[in-house]
Amino acid sequence: MDPAPHDDCILHQISTLLREDHGLKAIWLDAREKKISFAYQAGTDVEATREHIEKITSRHMPHPEKNHPDDPLIALCNTCSQNDLQAVPPGLRLVAMPGSGIMVEKESCATAPRFWKWHQFPWIKIEPRHLFTPAHAEDLAEWKKAMLAAALCGIGTASGFALEKMIGPQNVWAITAYGIAYLSGAWYPALEVWELLRKRILDVHFLMVCVAVGAALIGHWWEGAVLLFLFSSSGALEDLAMARTEREIQSLFKETPKEANVVQSDGLEKKLPVESLQPGMILRTRPGEQFAVDAEVVSGSTGANESSLTGESVPVDKNPGDPVYSGTLNLWGSVDIRVSKAASESSLAKIIRLIQEAQESKAPSQRFTDKFGTGYTYGVLGLSLLMFLIWWLALGVPPFADSALGKSAFYRAMTLLVVASPCALVLSIPSAILAGIAAGARKGVLFRGGAAIEKLAEITRVALDKTGTLTTGDLEVIGIETSPPGQESELLALAASLAHHSAHPVSRAIGHKARANSVKLVPVENFRSLTGLGVTGQILGQDITLGRRNLFPETGWATSLPLPEIGVTEALVESGTLQGRLLLCDSIRASSAPLLAELQSKKLRVTMLTGDREEAAHTVAQQVGLNDYRAGLHPDEKVSAIREWQAAGEKVAMVGDGVNDAPCLAAAHVAVGMGLRGSDAVLEIADVILTQDRLENFKFAYDLSCKANRIIKQNLAISLGVIVVLVLGALGSWLPLTLGVIGHEGSTVIVVLNSLRLLFFVEKK
Repeated sequence: MDPAPHDDCILHQISTLLREDHGLKAIWLDAREKKISFAYQAGTDVEATREHIEKITSRHMPHPEKNHPDDPLIALCNTCSQNDLQAVPPGLRLVAMPGSGIMVEKESCATAPRFWKWHQFPWIKIEPRHLFTPAHAEDLAEWKKAMLAAALCGIGTASGFALEKMIGPQNVWAITAYGIAYLSGAWYPALEVWELLRKRILDVHFLMVCVAVGAALIGHWWEGAVLLFLFSSSGALEDLAMARTEREIQSLFKETPKEANVVQSDGLEKKLPVESLQPGMILRTRPGEQFAVDAEVVSGSTGANESSLTGESVPVDKNPGDPVYSGTLNLWGSVDIRVSKAASESSLAKIIRLIQEAQESKAPSQRFTDKFGTGYTYGVLGLSLLMFLIWWLALGVPPFADSALGKSAFYRAMTLLVVASPCALVLSIPSAILAGIAAGARKGVLFRGGAAIEKLAEITRVALDKTGTLTTGDLEVIGIETSPPGQESELLALAASLAHHSAHPVSRAIGHKARANSVKLVPVENFRSLTGLGVTGQILGQDITLGRRNLFPETGWATSLPLPEIGVTEALVESGTLQGRLLLCDSIRASSAPLLAELQSKKLRVTMLTGDREEAAHTVAQQVGLNDYRAGLHPDEKVSAIREWQAAGEKVAMVGDGVNDAPCLAAAHVAVGMGLRGSDAVLEIADVILTQDRLENFKFAYDLSCKANRIIKQNLAISLGVIVVLVLGALGSWLPLTLGVIGHEGSTVIVVLNSLRLLFFVEKK
C-alpha cells in the first residue's frame, strides 16, 4: 500500500493534529530559535498535547544544520514545494514569519486569541552537542579522559598487588601491571608538571611524581602506584567540578533572548539581534516569549512572570504605560512594547554583569598544602640531593651499591625522599573533603568541591532571600470569608471547580486547598478566562465568577470588603446569593523560625534581603522571629549590602533560589542554593546546594563543615608530625626503609580513618 500523500510533511502532520484536537488552537514552528510553541484553551491536557507534537516533530522535523538560512519556511518541510506550504486545509490559516518560521492557527474571531494560553518547548531535533561551544565539549571530554586514566591506574595497582601475593614479589606480571598503573596514573599529573616546568615552577605535584618514580627505583612499586592512583583521582574530580561549573554558567547566557520581533513602519515584523535594538523601537512579544529588553507597553495587555528578577510568585499585570523587564516572561497576551534601554543596559544584562564582576573578585580557596607546596618541594629535593652527596662524598658510603657501611647513598636518599613525601599530608585534606561530601549528599546537601566545605565553617553572617527560601514560593489559602456566613465549604467547592480549568497560581492554590479538605468538584459549563481579571462559568445553570476585585461592579458588594493585609492576596467569588473571598499568601516554611533561632544561638548574624515591600518583609520577619532585614532591594543593592559586610571583615553565606539572588550569591563568601526550586543561575553559582529543598539542612551543612575543618586540622597535625619524626630518623641513617614505609603508610591510614569519621556524622539537636 502506497503511503498517504504528504506523510513526510511537517506542515501536513501538524494541520491534521490541529483539526483533530479541539483544544489545540495554533502551533508555531520557530526555525531560527529552534523552539516550538502551541496555543490551547483552558481545560486542555497540555502534557498530552505536547507529547503528540513531540512525536510528530521527532519524525518529521529536519536537522538544525540542514535549515536553509535564507528561507526557513522551506527548511521546515523535507518534501513540499513553496506552493505546497501555502496550501493548508480549510478552517486553518498559515502565518508566515519571514526569517523565523511559520505558525498554523485555527480561523477564529479577532478576540479569540486573547483567551488562548501558550506552551513552549525546545526543538526536538537539537542534539546535545549543539548546546555547547567547542571549548565546552573539549573541557567535558578532558575530565572523562582523566577519570578513565585514574580508573586504569586503580585496576593496574590492584592487579599488581594481587599478582605479588599469588606469584611473589618483583615478578614480571606484577611489574607489568604496576607499569600500566604508573603510565595511566602519571599521564595527566606529568602533563601538569610539564606545564609548570615550562614556567619554571616546581610544586608538590612535581614531588609526588618524583616520589612515585623513586619508590619504583627502590622496588616499592605498590606505594608509588597507590600514590599515583589517589593523586590522579583527585585531579580528575577537580576537572569534573570545573567543567560542570563552566557548562552551567554558560546556560544562563544561552537562555537570554537573542532576537526580537521589531514592528516596522509598514506594520510588518522583522527579526533583529537583541544587541542591535535601540530605544524607541517597537517590539511585538507573544505569549510564552521573554521580553528581550527593558521597555514600556504601548498596546495590548498581559501578565508577566517577574519572579526571576524580583522573587515575587504572583504574575504582574501589564497594561499600556507599564514597564517590562528583559528576561521576564510574557504569560498570556500579545503586546507591543517600546524599547526604553539598549540591551547592554537592560536588567538582565546588568545581572549577568554583576555575576561576572562578583566571580572575578572572588579569590580561589588556598589550601594549607598549596601555601607551602613549592617551597616544600624544593626543600625535600634539595635535602635528598644534599644528603646523597654527604653520604657519598663526605662519609664514604658507596653511591649505588650496598657495602659494609650499610645501604648505598642512593638507597638512603630514596628512603629520605619516600618518608619525606607528603602522602599523608596531601591526603589529609581531600580525604576529609570527600568524606564530608558523601556525608552531606546522604542528607540532601551537595557541596560543590572542597572549598565549599572549608569556607562554610568560616562564616559569621547568614543572608537569606525571602521568597522561595524563608517561604515556599507557592500561594496558600489561609482564610475563607462568605456572605451569608457559615458557607465556607460551599464557596470553596464552587471556586475550586472553576479554578480546576485554569493554570493560574491562584487557581492552583485553590485546587490544593480543595484537595486537602477532600472537597468534591462539580462540572463547569461555558468556562471563560478573562485576561488579567479572573474566570467565569456556569455550575448547574448558575453563573459563577472568580477573580480580582476590579472584575466586579464598582457599586456592588465587593466594594464593601476591607482591603486585605499587606502580603495577602484575595480572590473574590460570586454565585447567585453566595458571595465571599479566599485569602492567600506565600506560605512560610515550617522550618524557617526554628532554623533561624538555632543559627543565632551559634553566634551567627542572620539578615533577610528581599525585593519585597517594607510591609510584606516586616510581616514575614515577625513570623520567623527575625529582627534584622532589608526590604525593597534591587539585585545590585543586595550585592552592595554583602560587599559592605565583607569589607567590614565579615564572611557572609547567602541563601537564595532566584536569578535575582545570583549576583549576591556570587559576591558572597559562600553561596547556598535551594536545589529543587533554585533557578539555573543559582545552581550555576552555588557552592552548596540543598538538593531536597529543605532549609533546615543548612544548619546540618554548617555543622558538617565545622566538623570537617576540625578533622582537617587534626590530619595536618598527624601527617606533619610523622614526617618530622621519619625524616629525622632517615637523616640519622638508623631508620630502615621497612620501618619508614610502615610509619609513612601508617600515618596515611590514620589520616584516612580519621576522615572517614565524617561518614557517621550525626547532627546535634
